[in-house]
Amino acid sequence: MIPAVEKEQTIPTMNRYLSIFALIGLLAFQACEGPIGPPGPQGPEGEPGVTIVGEAFEVEVDFTSQNGYESIFDFDPAIVQSDVVLAFIQWETTSSNQPVWRALPQNVFFNNGVLVYNYDFTRTDFRLFLDGAIDFSSLGPDWTQNQVFRLIVVPADFAGGRIDWTDYEGVTRLLGIEEKDFIKLGTKK
Repeated sequence: MIPAVEKEQTIPTMNRYLSIFALIGLLAFQACEGPIGPPGPQGPEGEPGVTIVGEAFEVEVDFTSQNGYESIFDFDPAIVQSDVVLAFIQWETTSSNQPVWRALPQNVFFNNGVLVYNYDFTRTDFRLFLDGAIDFSSLGPDWTQNQVFRLIVVPADFAGGRIDWTDYEGVTRLLGIEEKDFIKLGTKK
């Protein structure tokens, strides 16, 4: 039989040795690193990727009392349920004849109220309309006639991207849309 004093001294010493061996083992395995081996054989070629293209449309609108100060255009074919439509109005032209595009909705403040160029869309069409607290019949032709809009259908794969969706140049660059890609549409009603 082992005296009680020796037994108490043996357990702490044993724990100390186990701790030291565990620490040495941990350091040894953590430091294991060797040279990178040669590359393996080339794998099989994957399936071709999908090209995601945003559609782009251009329309010219006359807002009149006869059309209720709105115009509706069809998507043919209908867009995908998860796609998003962005709308821009040609606000002005620079001295070098470059169009300046502003995102809708776009507000214009007059002494007698606020004019809002606005839009909405479904899978099958989009609507451009005048909105705001102003008598539309009081607006001059500069505000209601020959208004040029561009609409861009953004595929759902891009909708969550980190981009300023009000930046026309950034959106067209991201989607790879060029001037030639804009399809001119006629009105539905």
